[in-house]
Amino acid sequence: MCADTIGIHILVLVFLMTMWSLVGALLLSVSTQALDGREVATVPRTLMSYATRPVLASEASANTQIDPVAKQAIAVMLNELKQAGLSDPNQGVWIQSHDGEIASGNLSSRPLPSASLTKTVTTLAALQTWGSNYRFVTNISTTGNLTGDTLKGNLIIEGSGDPFFVWEEAIALGNKLNQLGIKRVQGNLIITGRFAMNFESNPQEAANFLRLAFDSSRWRGEVAEQYAAMPAGTPKPQLAIIGNVQIVPNLASANISPSKVLIRHASLPLWQILKRMNTFSNNEMAEMLASQLGGSKQVAAIAANATDIPLSEIRLINGSGLGQANQISPRASVAIMMAVHNRAQVEGLTLADLFPISDCNCGTIEGRKMPKGAIVKTGTLSDVSALAGIVQTQQHGVIWFAIVNRGDGDIDAFHRSQDRVLQTLVAKWGSPKLPIASFAETPWRDSDRNEIVK
Repeated sequence: MCADTIGIHILVLVFLMTMWSLVGALLLSVSTQALDGREVATVPRTLMSYATRPVLASEASANTQIDPVAKQAIAVMLNELKQAGLSDPNQGVWIQSHDGEIASGNLSSRPLPSASLTKTVTTLAALQTWGSNYRFVTNISTTGNLTGDTLKGNLIIEGSGDPFFVWEEAIALGNKLNQLGIKRVQGNLIITGRFAMNFESNPQEAANFLRLAFDSSRWRGEVAEQYAAMPAGTPKPQLAIIGNVQIVPNLASANISPSKVLIRHASLPLWQILKRMNTFSNNEMAEMLASQLGGSKQVAAIAANATDIPLSEIRLINGSGLGQANQISPRASVAIMMAVHNRAQVEGLTLADLFPISDCNCGTIEGRKMPKGAIVKTGTLSDVSALAGIVQTQQHGVIWFAIVNRGDGDIDAFHRSQDRVLQTLVAKWGSPKLPIASFAETPWRDSDRNEIVK
């Protein structure tokens, strides 16, 4: 067989493999969206993602780029920090264009304490492991029977690790139990499995919250305030539990056999959980997810495998970012955000569906002065301020960045400095006339997630 014929065969094989990957991505996106009600109109985003994936620039290329804008923005930031008395030399930065043609950095491959940028690693690991539409199911069952409005038996709550079971979820669940005719439980409230509420993973405390949420006659303070924010006309549950709280590791070991499953409660889809975790940088949610993923070492390993970044640049001791020993290099942080973007696109989502966008002025970016359309994750410790994400420009499209500032002093000074870097990039390269579609939020509407088991 001649060399030309072999070459043609190779090209055909590559083409077929590419098309098969695109078909697989399309099927994954359609199946995912069919489950959670997202419109199939978002499917083309999945196909386009393969042609427009970001390219992580090499550190060596940062020394050969001819565009001075990013390099100058970094230099100005470092000088500003020095003038402000923040002289710690460990200031890490990586800035690059979507295509990798422009790149600049400072200590870009050095692992630095990155605070809650650690949550980007947890986000990536969760998406890689479960997929964006994964839901944690909490089963509600009983050992007894309903007589009148009284359940003569125990009410069993069997959790599976939902990190966002809060007052509103419990109130809706209480109302669903009322719909079944249950207003009084004569037995105990039994908690088993991984059940947490209001970010409290201690099962006794979580059970106390749940018991309170079920009985509106006892509402005071926070639960009443959260109810007031729910849609007008939401009923107030009336469900009194007469017995005690009983915590058991699993039902079999406690010799408890439920006679009937009453309700299956599904959590929000994973991507909505991650969006809330990242917007408010909720440490408890991140720790619950990381624990179920196998712990910090496994989380880091999943991210390293997805990004081809060495584990030496992703050093984690937990999934939230609490502690100086969580260290990620700025370039690794950009690679992780890119991998999150790629995974999201395959499933018909965008980066804005998982992290806050500057336009919201919410959560940890409230009051920040970032350019319009920036999608970011913040990180803060006593002497660390970090920021990673994207800004949108007219000249070079999406710009990826990670900034890790170190030093004791005014954290707000770091915030102002980081925001000025982003403002400079957009001022020099222009703001896009229209937002980039592949970085727009996906419309979504919640529904009743409490299924009565017939």
